[in-house]
Amino acid sequence: MTAPHPTPGHAGPLDTDALADAAKLELVVCDMDGTLLDADGAIPDGLWPLLDRMERRGILFAPASGRQYATLETMFGARAGMPFIAENGTFVVRDGATLSASVIDPGHVARTIGLLRGLARAGRDLGTVLCGTRTAYIERSDKPFRDAVAPYYRSNEVVADLTGVRDDIIKVAIYDFGDAEAGTLPALEAEAEGHKVTLSTPHWIDVSNADATKGRALAALQKALGIPASRTAVFGDYLNDLDMLEHAGLSFAMANGHPGLIARARFIAPANTDHGVITTLERLLEATRPGDEDGS
Repeated sequence: MTAPHPTPGHAGPLDTDALADAAKLELVVCDMDGTLLDADGAIPDGLWPLLDRMERRGILFAPASGRQYATLETMFGARAGMPFIAENGTFVVRDGATLSASVIDPGHVARTIGLLRGLARAGRDLGTVLCGTRTAYIERSDKPFRDAVAPYYRSNEVVADLTGVRDDIIKVAIYDFGDAEAGTLPALEAEAEGHKVTLSTPHWIDVSNADATKGRALAALQKALGIPASRTAVFGDYLNDLDMLEHAGLSFAMANGHPGLIARARFIAPANTDHGVITTLERLLEATRPGDEDGS
């Protein structure tokens, strides 16, 4: 069930009601870039002891990112029971088992590849990533593009022709070296054919099935875990995090977040550069069963 959502624009600091809700917390879902990660794109050292404390209290932590599952698993290591919402909600995995995968129609994948090749021939500086359930596939192999791809798709394979890939494709990701919103996005939206086109950062655009969102993935995860929205906290910074807010009693937009997200969140957390997720989680954990801190 979706938690009651606050009036848009009501976002503010933590209050007494929020701390009361935190006492029942069972699941924390957190975006990565611009949210959890610091200015250097690294996980703050302060997260690891917090994860240990959460584990002792029975609170699950789930990264939710446009990054692939293999990348997220590498970043967090093998933590038993940790769920991963990968590829902007198209792929959900826990303990190596797939909980959901939203596979795009191969015909639309092929047409999207053709469209992007046309834009590139016309002078648009972009690169395409086919995100499969096994790995990610790219044609463009120059260093600038590989450098853009590497943080998000550590498991990737260079192929001669993307249309020849034989894998279940759950997302087509496009990196535009210019302004993605003004450049590549309109062309993709015009040929969406009922699919979802999402601007996930100023340079990255994702094409996926219309029903594949972080919010729907979170709802599926909550159902699988038996955890209601009222016992869930969500942290995000960009528009691809927007519908996750609808599935959380405690919704946080980062202070550095997109204005559209800030307007919809219940609370504002300090910026990622100020380790806002860490400081906010510390406050939430202070409100949750203090007696469990030492395992008692």
